[in-house]
Amino acid sequence: MSRSARRFTATVLASGALVAAAALPAIADDHDHGNGRDRGHGHTRTDPRSSVVLGAIQYNSPGRDNGSNRSLNGEWVTVTNTGRHSVNLRGWTLSDESHRTYRFDLRLAGRSSVRVHTGVGRDTTRDVYQDLRRYVWDASDTATLRDARGHRADSKSWGRDHDGRNGHDDRGGRNHHDGRG
Repeated sequence: MSRSARRFTATVLASGALVAAAALPAIADDHDHGNGRDRGHGHTRTDPRSSVVLGAIQYNSPGRDNGSNRSLNGEWVTVTNTGRHSVNLRGWTLSDESHRTYRFDLRLAGRSSVRVHTGVGRDTTRDVYQDLRRYVWDASDTATLRDARGHRADSKSWGRDHDGRNGHDDRGGRNHHDGRG
């Protein structure tokens, strides 16, 4: 191989490495769990090393918002461990914009989810309950998941103030007009 051919090859390889390195942050920040739901819906993953993320959120319980335990438990947030290994969530928190906070005390198995309900119930490996007697999630709100050190692992926003979709989530949910929160 001639000297000029080697220089040309080296230049092409170096340029390709620079382009690949520049593209890495964009790939690392992508947070589309493969379901297409999170695109453009105010989803922010702050800690790219965390395998624990927010999944589906039902901020508006089905039916009338009458304050019953059934209605309160129809309001929930899913927390998912996308990794292969279990994660100890003891000390992790889930909070809304008004700083109403739920503190976890469980181990989440790899590639599994837990649904955090607002109302009263008996905790299992798939469902945990905040044991509250009032609604938490509003039509325009942000769910924030923090690790035991207080670092934001993930957050998801919805509603008029966040994604311009007038309070409809990715499942076509309704706005709350009852002034709760």
